[in-house]
Amino acid sequence: MTKILRVAVIGAGRMGADHIQRLNTRIHGAEVAAVVDVDLTRAQAAIEGIPGAIALADAEEALNNGDVNAVLIATPGFLHEDILLKAIAKDIPILCEKPLTPDAGSSWKIVEAEQKLGRKRIQVGFMRRFDAEYAALGKIIRDSELGELLMLHHQHRNPTTPAGFTNEMLINDSVVHEFDAIRYFTGEEITSVQVRLGKATRNAPAGQHDPQHVLIETASGVLADVEIYVNAKFGYEVATQASFEDGIVSIGADTGPYTRSNGRWGGEVTPGFEERFGAAYDAEIQSWVDAALRDEIGGPTAWDGYATAACCEAGVEAQKNGEKVAVKLNAKPALYR
Repeated sequence: MTKILRVAVIGAGRMGADHIQRLNTRIHGAEVAAVVDVDLTRAQAAIEGIPGAIALADAEEALNNGDVNAVLIATPGFLHEDILLKAIAKDIPILCEKPLTPDAGSSWKIVEAEQKLGRKRIQVGFMRRFDAEYAALGKIIRDSELGELLMLHHQHRNPTTPAGFTNEMLINDSVVHEFDAIRYFTGEEITSVQVRLGKATRNAPAGQHDPQHVLIETASGVLADVEIYVNAKFGYEVATQASFEDGIVSIGADTGPYTRSNGRWGGEVTPGFEERFGAAYDAEIQSWVDAALRDEIGGPTAWDGYATAACCEAGVEAQKNGEKVAVKLNAKPALYR
């Protein structure tokens, strides 16, 4: 059994750099062995102050390094497939930031490769499952404390979007989290997606329709909806309200103390995802490390990555035609049951 994970972090951008510091300063049982980025200067900057870590420009070189026994993939999604296939061939623990891959077809290839390996090696980075409020709501649902879950109402609001954030990215980069959250809360697959485009904000860039309303149904008939609003200006807000037979539960409200003073009242809204879900990321990576040291995974599987990719494909199609689009899934392999 491995005593410590020596992790190669592939990708030293915003998310990768965050994970590098997390592994170096807050996670137990793991060390940063290598950082890979096509911009070698950025990789070198990322390992400053990390004893023994090396900077590389090629992922395969890191995977072939005898000092590396685990990999964390934080590159853009279109690069994931090749790295994942090579990492699976090495039979080492893998944490792959979402998406598993950008489309269901390539995600299925990853599922098939892991099946051939014969054991689960890939954990997918849906960090919301590790958020304390998400976990609390999940427990209420599983324990049937308020009877059956009937509906879920999600709000996903970003202050603004970076250049090049396309209409499709509202689904593939943002609502993808709600797809996984709905599957996590219900324990079911999503069967259909519909997207409604209403009145758009003047703050949306050319080619992007914002906000959008996404309507979702699960296998048992739980209805869910998502308000995706990525140029909301006021801050980063991710909230959920769950309707049960015997009550209502809300999570993700404003943070901090609610203050009334000098004729005004209010709290705070987090400015970005790092602040809102920082503790969840810590818990996610620690769970991955702890499980990997037992030769297991500690969170969402490659199947979860594939299923959400299929939901995203249905969502993008629904954006274009306004119709209710069925989610197409292959049969779930025994490895993931």
